[in-house]
Amino acid sequence: MRFLAVLRRYPAVLATVVVLGGVLIFLTVGEGTIAAWTATGYVTAFVVWTLVGMIRDVLRGHVGLDILAVVAMVATLAVGEYLASLIIVLMLAGGEALEDFANHRAKRDLSALLDRSPRIAHILTHSSASGSDSAHDVPVDDVMIGDVLLVRPAEIVPVDGILLTASGTFDESSLTGESMPVSRETGGEVLSGAVNGARAVRIRAVRRSADSQYQQIVALVHAAEKSRAPVVRLADRFAIPFTAVALVLAGTAWGISGDPGRFAEVLVLATPCPLLIAAPVAFLGGLSRAAKTGVIVKGGAVIEQLARVRSAAFDKTGTLTQGKPALIDVRPAPGFAAEELLTLAASAEQYSSHVLAAGIRSAAASRGLIVHAATEASEIATNGVTAIVDGRTVVVGKPAYVSSLAPDTVHPTLKTGEAAAFVAVDGHFAGVLILADAARSEASAVVSWLRRNGLEHIMMLTGDARSTADSIGNQVGIEDIHADLLPPEKVQLAAALRPRPMMMVGDGVNDAPVLAAADIGIAMGARGATAAGDAAAVVILVDSLAKVVDAVSIGRHTLRVALTAIWIGIGLSIGLMLIAMSGLIPAVVGALVQEFVDLATILYALRALSGPPSTLNPVTSRRVPSQSKSS
Repeated sequence: MRFLAVLRRYPAVLATVVVLGGVLIFLTVGEGTIAAWTATGYVTAFVVWTLVGMIRDVLRGHVGLDILAVVAMVATLAVGEYLASLIIVLMLAGGEALEDFANHRAKRDLSALLDRSPRIAHILTHSSASGSDSAHDVPVDDVMIGDVLLVRPAEIVPVDGILLTASGTFDESSLTGESMPVSRETGGEVLSGAVNGARAVRIRAVRRSADSQYQQIVALVHAAEKSRAPVVRLADRFAIPFTAVALVLAGTAWGISGDPGRFAEVLVLATPCPLLIAAPVAFLGGLSRAAKTGVIVKGGAVIEQLARVRSAAFDKTGTLTQGKPALIDVRPAPGFAAEELLTLAASAEQYSSHVLAAGIRSAAASRGLIVHAATEASEIATNGVTAIVDGRTVVVGKPAYVSSLAPDTVHPTLKTGEAAAFVAVDGHFAGVLILADAARSEASAVVSWLRRNGLEHIMMLTGDARSTADSIGNQVGIEDIHADLLPPEKVQLAAALRPRPMMMVGDGVNDAPVLAAADIGIAMGARGATAAGDAAAVVILVDSLAKVVDAVSIGRHTLRVALTAIWIGIGLSIGLMLIAMSGLIPAVVGALVQEFVDLATILYALRALSGPPSTLNPVTSRRVPSQSKSS
């Protein structure tokens, strides 16, 4: 029954099977003429249909490999080998079914992400009559921010939300690749796509479905599936040379033997399926393998670029470092108290997206300070934020920016690895907040791995102060450091970086321009809805820099498998053609043998689904004596 279902799904295969069966019956009962005319008519119609498709491709600027199959079908008909011509038709018609099967196998992890997309949400409403809550189901797209949702045991969280229940356990493996369940307490963020544990929980929606984590991942997966560019390029590189070699060998065999049948016998072994199917299957396998590890690659073109990458640039904060700087000291200027300084700074930093802002707000909250709302607030990216708090103009930002607004600003001495947020109030210097952000434990090993594996130039591009950048660069092993940069300057430096292709790894909104300008932009730990995630070609869902190594390793393995599969197909075809030149392989046998060549190359292409693990050798962070530097 499954065989019949497959035939119904692919009508060209069904028609060819019926015609081939009819021809064999006619031959069995001695009606050779009817068999010949039936096969000739059907193959001729198939040739015309194929030629129409080829002409359409040429008009779109793409010269395909189907010319070999067309010549082989015409040649076998011309010499009376109509059974061989029908087998070639069956091979071409069945190629679509074979490709669909291989593609399904290659992209199963991508498909799994799409299949698990939440569709229904249980909204809780309070009944004043009964005094209890009741749940009613709505499409997930109808959930509004602020709705209270019930998530039952083992259900998928439909939208991003805040946990209202005392605690909950969630499986986030489909989002991050982390196999162990994670626990959340009241007030913790719960991401859509996570699977609830053994107890029902309540959450308050903080994003609409389209803006939630899982839907952003699904959008990335759709984008990855649609990109087929490198597959076409790979086939094009081999199409003309392979066609030329096949025609020369077939023509030579005809010329030497004087038998036109020899031309057909050679050419039936030159079918293009290995080139047309094996490469796409390998690239889909690479995309699927990357998704399984928590890395979304936006298309096969990016896989190919990752395989060839020769230079890299890294942002510092949140990329080479943890991205969670903690407040370690408050240094108020004369006339200001430490708590007053921190309260004013935290009040202004409510309106900033800078990573230091989170550390300042967290420090104020941990000290029990009351943060005040601003009547007006604005932020200049990478420079600082200005807010009017309780009638006072508070500025928090970089030293140069604050100095331009408060000429009495004093630059304190910082230890290596420290960062300072300068504060001015009503045009006067109010003090500095000292924060520190440690380098990621895996950062030095990642940089070392990239150098050992062919990257010739690695640099750091950061908007932070030179002293902090130098400290982190020394710890992770990067010597080419560019600090105090604005986004346009990052773009210029990335454009000038050689050799190419180059990748840029960053995490923040401010990194979006340089991520988009790089040959390969990699967004670290992006939540999908961020500008960095939109601009990047690769989005790492796991908060680990080691996934950069996984992305490069998977890219290289995938391209190697794709090229090897193509060369296996070409090598076997040419070897068999050379044998067929001697007349040892009849046309019908050759057509059948070529089917096994196709199968062998496609099975090899599926090796892209697995591969050697990309192991990182731990590298001890470099230590330097503490040194004082003005920022």
